[in-house]
Amino acid sequence: MNFKQRLQQPQIVVAPGVYDPFTALLVEQAGMEACYLSGASIAYTRFGRPDIGFLSLDDVVSVTAHIRERVNLPLIVDADTGFGNALNVRRTVQHLERAGASAIQLEDQASPKRCGHLQGKSVISTQEMCGKIRAAVDARRNQDTVVIARTDAIASEGLDAAVERAARYAEAGADLLFVEAVRTREQMAVVKRELGHLCPLMANMVEGGITPITPADELQALGFSLVIFPGGTVRALAHTLQAYFASLRSHGTTAPWQGRMLGFDGLNALIGTPELLALGETYA
Repeated sequence: MNFKQRLQQPQIVVAPGVYDPFTALLVEQAGMEACYLSGASIAYTRFGRPDIGFLSLDDVVSVTAHIRERVNLPLIVDADTGFGNALNVRRTVQHLERAGASAIQLEDQASPKRCGHLQGKSVISTQEMCGKIRAAVDARRNQDTVVIARTDAIASEGLDAAVERAARYAEAGADLLFVEAVRTREQMAVVKRELGHLCPLMANMVEGGITPITPADELQALGFSLVIFPGGTVRALAHTLQAYFASLRSHGTTAPWQGRMLGFDGLNALIGTPELLALGETYA
């Protein structure tokens, strides 16, 4: 079963956020079904900067290719605005598909974009975004590559307008719809009622963001097919490393943390060092 077919099944797909092959490997080893390459998390970890439009297509393609070389999980890739107009979207889809993306997410923000849970967003016209979606659908070489259409219009135009936009995006050929930054479960129910008959729906859980954090089973009951936790990995890592570095500064040793760390052998086992060395021996 490919990822597009999986999204048609009743059970919701839970996709943690990743930003490099190491975090994707950990997701795979945890037994998750898919991972979400978050543009925000690439900005956080590659540049130490916020998600306000710093990324380029090359940045995202590079990380996508490195992840695909290491893991086999379905990989959902955040392609922001497509990095330009409809012609740029064609190139974006072609490059990301070749790099190994299973699904490509495009949003209707004006450039430069910003995180969906920040204030001050603006959106392009519905007509322009529909053109971008048609360009994405035309550009993909594999019909099983999922095109995700995200709208950020709630913040500037309201829920009804956002739902109307999403419906138009489905007509333009999107395989999955993502209404970003819904504020209540009642709004989630409206999204399902108005759009669920068109194609599968996606929810976004941002810790401390606008949308209430809702467990996957409840989102499934509300009618969602996919839930992403795009920045949770970076937030958990940052919280842990702040405590780790404070301890190291205070004690001058990692000894107090060794019960909360992998040892040398443990890390090598996780990344497959013994297997790779054994493979090398077969060519000696």
